[in-house]
Amino acid sequence: MTNPFQAMAQSAENHARQGKKKFNNVDILSASCLIFAAELGYFSTLAPNNCMSRYRKIFNRALPGLFLVVLFSININSYAADGKELFKANCSSCHKPDKDFTGPALKGWKERQPEGFIYKWVANPQGMIESGDPYAKQLYDKWKQNGMMSKFAQLKKEDIDAIMKYVDDYTGDAPPVPGGKTPETSDDSLLFGILTLVLALIAFILLQVNTNLRKLSDEKEGVLRTEPVPFYKNKTYLMAGILLLFLVGGYYTINGAIGLGRQQNYQPEQPIFYSHKVHAGTNQISCLYCHGGAQDSKQASIPSVNVCMNCHKAINKYEGPDVLVRDNGVAVDGTAEIQKLYAYAGWDPATKSYKPDNNGDGIPDGAKAIEWVKVHNLPDHVYFNHSQHVKVGKQQCQTCHGNIQEMPEVYQFSNLSMGWCINCHRETKVDFYNKDDASGNKFYSIYEKFHKDLKNHKMDSVTVEKIGGTECQKCHY
Repeated sequence: MTNPFQAMAQSAENHARQGKKKFNNVDILSASCLIFAAELGYFSTLAPNNCMSRYRKIFNRALPGLFLVVLFSININSYAADGKELFKANCSSCHKPDKDFTGPALKGWKERQPEGFIYKWVANPQGMIESGDPYAKQLYDKWKQNGMMSKFAQLKKEDIDAIMKYVDDYTGDAPPVPGGKTPETSDDSLLFGILTLVLALIAFILLQVNTNLRKLSDEKEGVLRTEPVPFYKNKTYLMAGILLLFLVGGYYTINGAIGLGRQQNYQPEQPIFYSHKVHAGTNQISCLYCHGGAQDSKQASIPSVNVCMNCHKAINKYEGPDVLVRDNGVAVDGTAEIQKLYAYAGWDPATKSYKPDNNGDGIPDGAKAIEWVKVHNLPDHVYFNHSQHVKVGKQQCQTCHGNIQEMPEVYQFSNLSMGWCINCHRETKVDFYNKDDASGNKFYSIYEKFHKDLKNHKMDSVTVEKIGGTECQKCHY
């Protein structure tokens, strides 16, 4: 009785010998049998130059590449859009899921917006407004005092869906656990990376097994083949390895060079544990109360000890609701930190008065300035004026510093790179002065041409870029 597998292999061999050179004309199952049957010994050896032998070589060469492409595609998809991480990276500086912030609360967005609006708005909010979309104009009119929302054209539809799903499912932040440490979120990146390497190793082993089986089959059938060049001597492999090393090395070298001098997420330990979350968040102290220079001068200025003592002459114990914890999870004694402040100020909490000035230097004995560690640093050749942005540009502190009112310890939120600043200037609209109702910023009343173009509806708005905000000399001496 004829073996069905052998019959299918013989049928495919006959097709090949009859000159049917198009692979698509050969039955897929028969072709599969033909490709692998040699290793199993089910048909006689074909001529070295016959059709199906060539296709088998092509297939065997293409299979590893195809496998790796599919493998890496699966791996990339495994890093499925994490809504929470995407929200924190792109939205959290202006939005909260459950309450208004610099922008509106996002929860309940489906009930407020037209179908499909969210994708167009995230990709290009300014374009939506200029197109005359009624809901976009309504949204802008309500929140324009906080500036125009940046566009996020890099976010794909699935990314936006993941963000909005996180918003819809948001039930509040997890409560703090004893000791002050926050629960760690699971990160499967390492697991997926290991899985990718394991599958790649399996693919390599299977290729070697296939090669060895072919050798055994050739020896059995008496087919003579040239000895393959070892991979470490193969010029193609060597060149591919060199190019790969060059690309990887170049990528890390360029990224390292670009990052020179930048210190995003820099969070030095300060001489006194000062929580912006307690002061600016829970107690709602205005940023300008401590950093008054931000509104009137180039420098935001660090508050003097006397500014701190305005409140802490009366507040000598920490009894707030917030748990004070350092970034490494170590609990902080708030009352002890206030005592450090008293030592710097030369204040005697027992007598509730400053210590005497016995040495005649004009300050209480033992008092000295607090040596705060600067967090945000720009290169010396960069000019940045706080008042230009805060008073004239009407920017919120959170635009550059992130959610400062939620930081127990301050860190550098933005990378403060030139590209980051230029993108902001390209997208931020200027609050032009309107003579008819005396609204807007009078500083911009000198731009008569833009006022005429706005009045004649030749343009809908003016960005910082249009008034010279991207000219080199504006930021570089």
